[in-house]
Amino acid sequence: MANEIVFAKTGKHLDDLQEAILRGTMQGDKYTKIAEEIHCNESYVRDIGSKLWQILSEELGEDINKKNFHSAIKRFQVSNSSNFAQGDVVTIGNFNTCGEARHPPNIPNPHPPNQETSHQDLSEMPELGNFYDRTPQLQTLTTSILQQNSHLITITGGLGIGKTSLAVKLVQQIKDEFEYTAWYTLDEFPTIDKLQSKIRQLFSNSEKPEASPTNQTDLPLIKYLQNHRCLIVLDDIHNLFSSGELAGKYKPGYEEYRSLFKQIEKLSHQSCLLLIGWEPPKEVPQLTSQNTPIRTLQLTGLDIAVAREILRDHGLAETDNCETLIHCYQGNPLWLKSVANLMQELGIGANELLLNDSILLPEDLKDVLQQQFSRLSELEKQVLSLFCRESEPVNLAKLLECGTVRSPDLLNALQSLSRRCFIDKTGSFYTLPPVLRQYVQEL
Repeated sequence: MANEIVFAKTGKHLDDLQEAILRGTMQGDKYTKIAEEIHCNESYVRDIGSKLWQILSEELGEDINKKNFHSAIKRFQVSNSSNFAQGDVVTIGNFNTCGEARHPPNIPNPHPPNQETSHQDLSEMPELGNFYDRTPQLQTLTTSILQQNSHLITITGGLGIGKTSLAVKLVQQIKDEFEYTAWYTLDEFPTIDKLQSKIRQLFSNSEKPEASPTNQTDLPLIKYLQNHRCLIVLDDIHNLFSSGELAGKYKPGYEEYRSLFKQIEKLSHQSCLLLIGWEPPKEVPQLTSQNTPIRTLQLTGLDIAVAREILRDHGLAETDNCETLIHCYQGNPLWLKSVANLMQELGIGANELLLNDSILLPEDLKDVLQQQFSRLSELEKQVLSLFCRESEPVNLAKLLECGTVRSPDLLNALQSLSRRCFIDKTGSFYTLPPVLRQYVQEL
């Protein structure tokens, strides 16, 4: 039946990989085992599986995933029982989902299927859109969550670098490994009461009618994560923090999040909280060891080969100095799209754009940079002006020579600017990227 459903939607029959995923799902196998048996990359199997569940969901009119596929097919059969003769079976390729077991040659009897249902609230998760290859980062995050049981993970980076897209791709691949998966975007007033209300609603909607109302709905947040395996994503985490202050300082009234994050780090549970934003909480260090349940991924620009895809989409792939252009704009997808649009509209190439070693900032790019710059403290802005005086990378001693910023203040400012992805660090030397340098100089 699954074959007919997929054919009705796509005009194509199940291929070998799709059939292997369905067969493995019916046997209660995880994606890891399915990938091993068919000698295929696990992340690719997850991606194909996610697309397959989406097709089935659209055709059957309900959310289908790896955990509830078996029960969903059975419900569909029962609701259409008048179309089946007694003793008929619903088949996926050569594999039955009910009736007498008839297995293809050399395939062992399946394990009891996983009957757990995955409860998901992904209504606030954005569409993926164009996704540029981030295979190493995806693998790192997947390993941290599924194998190392990391409790708290932050994905940080400048606006437009691809944080949210990476997280969406990740959630699509691993959501079925959790009993509860939810994505919440923090608005300008993200009180912890508002977050708790959303999470309580997720659990309330999934409770059985006979369950006591006090079983779930009166619990503090951490108890949900201890009682169930959950993946909770909080996007735009920077809305918890004050503008005009050093990075990670909570707005008045939002300090309860600090206690929540500490509980998630310290207490025993099988859940993961994924934070996405321009800056991490103060209590989350940039550098973490393998011995802690906290991980931080500061996302940088795309590599040359992948960044070329963006220029190719704008007809600029063969432009001279293409690599120089990518380096100048740090492989940031949003920045590259902005300048590529301008080049395409004006009919100019990279040689003309980079004339006199100047960096062109289109107006839409300036608007993006202003959103981040407006969050900086006066101390950070003062330190950025020091960087603009230097043409080469500088160390702490060189910055102190200026004598305008005290040593303790300078150290705090450098840490904050690094957390906000305004400066790059190589060894003991710091650099202000060309685009940000140009923006600061034009203010």
